[in-house]
Amino acid sequence: MNHPHRRHHPHDTHPHDGHHRPARGWRCLAHRLTPHSHESAAKVDPALESSARGLRALWVSLAVLGTTALVQAVVVAASGSVALLGDTVHNAADALTAVPLGIAFVLGRRAATRRFTYGYGRAEDLAGIVIVLTIAASAVLAGWTAVDRLLDPRPVAHLPAVAAAALAGFAGNEWVARYRIRTGREIGSAALVADGLHARTDGFTSLAVLLGAGGAALGWRLADPLVGLAITAAIALVLRDAAREVFRRLMDAVDPALVDRAERVLSEVPGVRGVGELRLRWVGHRLRAEVALVVDGEATVRRAHGIAVEAEHALLHAVPRLTAALVHADPAPVPGEADPHSALAHHAPG
Repeated sequence: MNHPHRRHHPHDTHPHDGHHRPARGWRCLAHRLTPHSHESAAKVDPALESSARGLRALWVSLAVLGTTALVQAVVVAASGSVALLGDTVHNAADALTAVPLGIAFVLGRRAATRRFTYGYGRAEDLAGIVIVLTIAASAVLAGWTAVDRLLDPRPVAHLPAVAAAALAGFAGNEWVARYRIRTGREIGSAALVADGLHARTDGFTSLAVLLGAGGAALGWRLADPLVGLAITAAIALVLRDAAREVFRRLMDAVDPALVDRAERVLSEVPGVRGVGELRLRWVGHRLRAEVALVVDGEATVRRAHGIAVEAEHALLHAVPRLTAALVHADPAPVPGEADPHSALAHHAPG
């Protein structure tokens, strides 16, 4: 018999904590630059609480980066440093990325409607596109400024103040980057992770200002533009990784390990004879599942429903950030009996 199961409400699941050895040296730098998934071992939060945590991360980040940009702007006005001016613009722009993400998180908390039947979680992915474009613009601006300085070196005045402002910019951006990336991974928001990576690129830009100021203090005017070109390359790498993560989310990609885990858990549910089609997809920072199970063809509707409920319950506990599942029960095939789905064959895509 065919048994479509109900859509499940947001469900609290047990945390699945993982342990990672701290990376050191160049491995630590690569670890920070490259976004990676903790989906198989991340803490699972209720849907509304995860949205609230995302909003809190955005507003805290906005306050920290806004203060950093303000301090740097004061130094820019006093020193006339063009390099520090560019860094200040980067930090201000990064602070303002909280706006599209904040709008996305607020929209994501709205209830589904008859038009938007899956809700508004996809707004986070649209915000992720805006952030990726912002990172790309930062890379272009950093590269153009570096080339311009390379062709036309200029002296930097008030070097101690510029160096102090650069350190403040790096510290503020690095703190915000860690906070955003950690929160984004814990709640499963690719857009918030991408925004954290953007903050990290601006932190590296601040270091470029510091190194350039050091080179200028030693009388080497080309130090600033050369370091700027190196930072542009680093920004391009971060752009690649952030774009890949957002692209995968837009294309409904999930970690294959999650699919393996779901299949394994479903196969262990009493009464399940096989796992057919299994699909997982992200809607914002929440996962949804659709699965077809094979059960005893002689089972009653009540028994098939019970198996579906047990299967859904097992999935909600086993798959991090899964908040809803649609379970369909198919009867086990009987030799010589027609396929119960044969009437749908002509609707299959060619």
